[in-house]
Amino acid sequence: MDHAPHDKDTRLHRIGQAFRRVSREYSPQDEHRLAGHLGALVAFGAYTAAWGTAVSLRKHELPGRHRPTDVVFAATAVFRLGRLLSKGSVTSPLRAPFTRYEAATGPAEVKESPRGGPIRSTVGELVTCPFCLSVWLTTTFTGAHLLWPKATRTVTGGLTALALADTMQLGYDSLTQKNAE
Repeated sequence: MDHAPHDKDTRLHRIGQAFRRVSREYSPQDEHRLAGHLGALVAFGAYTAAWGTAVSLRKHELPGRHRPTDVVFAATAVFRLGRLLSKGSVTSPLRAPFTRYEAATGPAEVKESPRGGPIRSTVGELVTCPFCLSVWLTTTFTGAHLLWPKATRTVTGGLTALALADTMQLGYDSLTQKNAE
């Protein structure tokens, strides 16, 4: 019994060594940090489990299927909020601790790159990637829809209206620029 803590330390040490070896073999120049991404996967698993727990505590039967309008509104809302959070110039203060500004890239959008150590740069990668944020946002909207369907429809409807308005703004700008030529 006296050896149990030592055996556990030895196993953890071996697992750590194996993970570092796999990480070096995967990306020798530290271009792609597996440890940070593993941390993000664990955090996402915990986030998803928290939503699952909250939904299961309500003890309501899950819906048999999605309403098509809910799917369209949720997808549009995830797209628009993902772009706003990951690329929006107005949301850059939220990303600034984890990113470095590079350039303006379009109407009200910026390009940034991750910076800092393993955790900070992983968060920087996550918050500058609309595709990465979409996974988290989809989980959020799905859980919220199961807990508060009316409120979630209001939010996704509002974000869908914003996405459509942005599309009209860009279309209008494109037409006026074309006519000016």
